[in-house]
Amino acid sequence: MATVTTKDGTEIYFRDWGEGRPVILSHGWPLNADSWESQAFFLAAHGYRVIAHDRRGHGRSSQPWTGNDMDTFADDLATLIDHLDLHDVTLVGFSMGGGEVARYVGRHGTFRLAQLALVSAVPPFMLRTDDNPDGVPPEVFEGLRASILADRSQTYRDLADGPFFGANRAGSKVSQGVRDSFWSQGVQSSLRSTVECIEAFSATDFRPDLAAFDRPTLVVHGDDDQIVPFEVGGKRTADLVKDATPKVYEGAPHGLIATHRDRLNQDLLDFLATGPRQA
Repeated sequence: MATVTTKDGTEIYFRDWGEGRPVILSHGWPLNADSWESQAFFLAAHGYRVIAHDRRGHGRSSQPWTGNDMDTFADDLATLIDHLDLHDVTLVGFSMGGGEVARYVGRHGTFRLAQLALVSAVPPFMLRTDDNPDGVPPEVFEGLRASILADRSQTYRDLADGPFFGANRAGSKVSQGVRDSFWSQGVQSSLRSTVECIEAFSATDFRPDLAAFDRPTLVVHGDDDQIVPFEVGGKRTADLVKDATPKVYEGAPHGLIATHRDRLNQDLLDFLATGPRQA
């Protein structure tokens, strides 16, 4: 099992598929690298080196008590990139993973990067505050935190069977297998990380990080996202990031990496083709 050890001794698991220009896939909450398997397989089969890691506290990585914050997640990502000595990287972040990608740019710059992609991502800032009046009310996140502490397993069931994949919408065709996979990945994460990550993805202000984006950026978001509303996430990010290419998936839910995987796979492949030529 491939791992890299961070400066605080945390082991970060990663899978490394294919050969070519590197693409790193950063997963959402409360998932792990397995959530990206369709994109990882597709892009590796089309000539790219695809790396997907389990964030600390998730999946096969260590489950430390500390470090469940965006600064540490970004530094863990930097450790992985430096360990593999990657250049001309395309960083792709889904949901909370989009926050990890944004904070990486804010803390570590874009020297090793060629492109960025944010999919159903939490930036620029989810939480409603005085200077972010259109954000999501704090009561939503307080309720999620209370639900996790009361019955974490059932909360994952409720999310998978409801808003995450749009299963609560008429005409939804998301399979039971996809929903079961969400639950299975969720219960592999640690309770400590799961709870603290709610604060990390909701209350972290990524606006300064987005201001540091100076690479071509793809922004993909569904306009029926019930987790990170389009107007809070993708629309505002596309307005803030210079040289952003927005793609709005009509009627798509938050978990479009599964429900709209073929369209997303092709959009990612097309975007990658606009980057540096393969060696």
